[in-house]
Amino acid sequence: MEDTFSIINHTQNFINNFEDNWNKILLETKKTLKIKKRLELSLNIVDPKMQVSLNVKYRNKDYIADVLSFEMKDNILQLVDKNTMYLGDIFICFEQAEKQAKEYGHSLERELAFLFLHGLLHILGYDHINEADEKIMFGYQDQILKNLSINR
Repeated sequence: MEDTFSIINHTQNFINNFEDNWNKILLETKKTLKIKKRLELSLNIVDPKMQVSLNVKYRNKDYIADVLSFEMKDNILQLVDKNTMYLGDIFICFEQAEKQAKEYGHSLERELAFLFLHGLLHILGYDHINEADEKIMFGYQDQILKNLSINR
């Protein structure tokens, strides 16, 4: 059962160099979390204007978020196909990722990998609202990136 993972580039930025990492992260996440079902999700690479627009519209927050995740909840499709998890959509602001990579002193490749994984874990139902949940989610992030040798 092959996953349906769509990568949509809404910018003029060249992202082909990063697609292999995103696919590897998806597979490693499934392995780490022992997910057997087929996954369906999309990753959207957007510009700051689009990211702010989404953040304002859906979260009432007026700033450029590095990554936004929109989990598909209560989806009728889950009832139709019990072998597929319809996860939702991830939006990464490319320019914000570039800025953060410079600020944190690591590669753009690492920053985009981290942001995708962070968004993926969110649409899989993980969060970091409280300390206990943060420990679990961040533990998975660290483990998956380490397994793939995607380091700071």
